[in-house]
Amino acid sequence: MSDKERELRELICDIGRNLFNKDFIAANDGNISARLNENEILVTPTATSKGYLKPDNLCKLDLDGNIIDGKPGVVPSSEVKMHLRCYKRMPECNGVVHAHPPYSTAFAIKGETLDKATMPEVVIAMPEIPVAVYGCPSTEEVPDSLEPYFGKYEAVLLESHGSISWGKSLMEAYLNMERMEYIAKLTYITRQINGERELPKDRVDELIKLRSFYGK
Repeated sequence: MSDKERELRELICDIGRNLFNKDFIAANDGNISARLNENEILVTPTATSKGYLKPDNLCKLDLDGNIIDGKPGVVPSSEVKMHLRCYKRMPECNGVVHAHPPYSTAFAIKGETLDKATMPEVVIAMPEIPVAVYGCPSTEEVPDSLEPYFGKYEAVLLESHGSISWGKSLMEAYLNMERMEYIAKLTYITRQINGERELPKDRVDELIKLRSFYGK
């Protein structure tokens, strides 16, 4: 096993624990994957708590979903189809995280896009978090629903399901999930105190010009 693979396996487990400890997932929910090379990925197994993952319990697949390496009896997440579609459609994608963080998922259930220019960090990092139309989990409907957002967004709400994020690295994909949940939580809180406000257009334009400085 290469050093890169060993490090990625450990990072997937670390991120699984973070998702679990932050209540972004419950029980065996959620799934995480990372690209090993042009044709191979590591992905979390099905029916396993992401808070208690072990590096050697991960599955190695090719981009057609064929198992290359894994413990006997351990199979990849049933929702690996949406991960595979991300890697196939976005060569720059090296990590994918799917979870059910409560605030983001509440907006996903509501079917509401998060697109209010409430904070500088929101405008720069994630000015819009769209909602992909509902698809039955574990089917091609979910990856099909994501197709319009590839290459344009870094995080998407899955209608009546949860959320997904991707990135140029696995850590970036995870941080995009954190950012999305933070935006959803602040949106909820400000609405509770009737305090939701957007920045003036001229200040928003000012921030948009800064996006390239931050690599957006």
